[in-house]
Amino acid sequence: MKFAKILALCGVMCALSIESAPMAGAQALADTPRASRTFTNPVLASGNDPWVTRHDGYYYYCGSAGGQIFVGKSRELLGIGSYTKGVFVPPQGQPYSRDLWAPEIQFLEGKWFIYVAADDGKNENHRMYVLRAKTDDAQGEYEVMGALDTGGRWAIDGDIFSWQNKLYFIWSGWEGTENVAQNLYIAPMSNPWTISGPRVLISKPELPWELNGRPHINEGPTALIHENRLFIVYSASGSWSDDYCLGRLDFTGGDVLNPQNWKKFPRAAFARTDKVFGPGHASFVNDGTRDWIVYHSARRSGSGWTRTVRMQPFTWNADGSPDFGVPLPSGVPILY
Repeated sequence: MKFAKILALCGVMCALSIESAPMAGAQALADTPRASRTFTNPVLASGNDPWVTRHDGYYYYCGSAGGQIFVGKSRELLGIGSYTKGVFVPPQGQPYSRDLWAPEIQFLEGKWFIYVAADDGKNENHRMYVLRAKTDDAQGEYEVMGALDTGGRWAIDGDIFSWQNKLYFIWSGWEGTENVAQNLYIAPMSNPWTISGPRVLISKPELPWELNGRPHINEGPTALIHENRLFIVYSASGSWSDDYCLGRLDFTGGDVLNPQNWKKFPRAAFARTDKVFGPGHASFVNDGTRDWIVYHSARRSGSGWTRTVRMQPFTWNADGSPDFGVPLPSGVPILY
């Protein structure tokens, strides 16, 4: 579950400066030549639902704060919190005017798109919306393409991906019209702004590590593709709790839209330690040499939605599945 950010009270510029402010050590490192350097987490002093992608040699970081969406651009992965620019402020009085949650930026079919959950101030009206850049500049202005057809139901945390030359959309949603639980759904897309088939349930909270807090939650799904294998990494348990964690779905082959072809990894794929609490809502990026997980965690035990942004490299198991390891504590040097 997510709620409107208190940062909005600070105003747009205040919120942007807080949300995207890099840690001093990370920024100093990002401004120096890269050669056997190290850094320590967190890399951003404040942030939620971090989304990072790499395109044409630049890293793009997308987030929301103060009632608007911003995009950062950097040559360095460690510079994701720098050089941010507001790209979209919704007009008032629209179904998408309030509570902009977990935006992600994607470069598809030669255009930049942003996928974001938004509502009119009432949580039950959250739906997924598509924005398209008016120019080829990821940090330029965006226009609203419209709401995605998620079956007329509450929807957040959408992610689009391509598999075998077809587009698919995955998101977190309610089965009905009441907040009983958040499940994961998938649907086909005919283009980056149009869902072209009914939603299909592929995951619901059911294992012990997914059931901390009520309502029970699966959210933040992100497709992870590696050497012709497809995974969906998602967040589970209460987002406000220390037990928020990452789970994993493995695609076993056949039809992506057949729920029988998705197998849930039985254990949490990335979970709390005695020093890092509530790790969740991850994105993944490759720097040309290594793969990185970028995620948020609670600033301290019990701090709930007061979070920092962290990152670390990860590896792959012999069977082709990702090995995220454990969240590294603050102050531990990480080779960059």
